[in-house]
Amino acid sequence: MKTSRITYQGNLRTGAIHLKSGNNIITDAPTDNQGNGEAFSPTDLVATALGSCMITIIGIKAQTSPINIDDIKVDITKIMGSNPRAISEIIVEFDFLGKSYTKKEQQIIENAAKTCPVALSLNPAIKQTVSFNF
Repeated sequence: MKTSRITYQGNLRTGAIHLKSGNNIITDAPTDNQGNGEAFSPTDLVATALGSCMITIIGIKAQTSPINIDDIKVDITKIMGSNPRAISEIIVEFDFLGKSYTKKEQQIIENAAKTCPVALSLNPAIKQTVSFNF
């Protein structure tokens, strides 16, 4: 089953539709690479996918533990390298908004994040810097 369909919309913009749900996203080339930067760039989506995947897997583990992760936040910083132009590092910063977790719960959260499918799928040359602000 196909996952998505992407259409070039001109001016370095694409539109993508998730075929199962019908949800749409657009991408723009970033301003430092001839684009308008009016939406996520494709490499922004890669970095964002890492954080989204981590928080999703934490959520799955939290349901079975149970651990309250309501309203946790994760900030993503993507760092581009040059020669070749590629993602060199993704910084993932979790904020647990004053929640209190046992050491065991913290370990469950950290292990879940670091073993999410996107983290395991990225090229090992991309440095993944992950911090957990408990």
